[in-house]
Amino acid sequence: MAIAKKQWKTQRKPFMDKRILALLAAFGASLIYGINHTVAKDVMPTYIQPFGFIMLRVTGATFLFWLISIWGPKEKIDTKDWPRLIVCSMFGMMINMLAFFKGLSLSTPINSSVIVTITPIIVFVLSAVLIKERITFIRTLGVLLGFAGALGLVLFGEQTQQNAPNIALGNLLFMINATSYGVYLVLVKPLVAKYHSFTIMKWVFLIGIVINFPFTFSEFKAVEWTTLPFDAIWRMTFVVVGTTFSTYLLNIYALKQLKASTIGAFVYLQPLIGILFAVAVGADKLNFVRVVAGLLVFLGVYLVTKTKKEVTVAKRTNVS
Repeated sequence: MAIAKKQWKTQRKPFMDKRILALLAAFGASLIYGINHTVAKDVMPTYIQPFGFIMLRVTGATFLFWLISIWGPKEKIDTKDWPRLIVCSMFGMMINMLAFFKGLSLSTPINSSVIVTITPIIVFVLSAVLIKERITFIRTLGVLLGFAGALGLVLFGEQTQQNAPNIALGNLLFMINATSYGVYLVLVKPLVAKYHSFTIMKWVFLIGIVINFPFTFSEFKAVEWTTLPFDAIWRMTFVVVGTTFSTYLLNIYALKQLKASTIGAFVYLQPLIGILFAVAVGADKLNFVRVVAGLLVFLGVYLVTKTKKEVTVAKRTNVS
């Protein structure tokens, strides 16, 4: 009886598979990002300028990551890894953020949520070139379907021009943002396999404060902090705690189990989430075209996230 009980304990599977948890983490990050397009837009430039927002965002997240690292392992970064860590911070915590928030102040939330869908294409190509991720037909098809669905969401959707002084420049900055984030996801992948998530995040964000300081401090100190209304405060808090601290941590966790290109594919969910959020708050409405486009997005993400084993089983099933 005791032996059987012991065997059952050793054979018992965990409550949830690590890959499923990683997929949920990637989805959670995309969910927060999708909401962020609208939340952050409503703060700028009335209460804070875009570069000042970056200073707040990076500084707040750095504090949180160093605080949580108290409960993590005490790891030392190898000397040879510092250059990659610094480059990761440049693409993930400087170029990416500065381009996104400046672009958001010039263009519209819908444009930002859709243009970032070029990230998976960039990650897909860079992953194949730099870290030799395998390119398969199923994953390629998933990328194309997801891109088609995301593109459909904006082509057939209404775009407001309110509070968008330079849409063309803003859209260009969104493309720079998406490219930079794609490079970050690929470059940080080897570090994820070597160090704990807390270790990576606390250092890349600390470096981020230093390299962002010359561009962001003047706008940061111009904020009238004592007169901020509650609406601005909760939105700023959401960007720091949710969009920055939580999403970067969730994506780093997901990268431990998933391919960089798989994480990138979840960007396709952002325009869908953004529109659903707009519908929930009464700022937009659904139609047949958007529903079809949304289904394409989900199908694309599903195909890109399929494991090799699942693809093989599917092929055998089709043959039989």
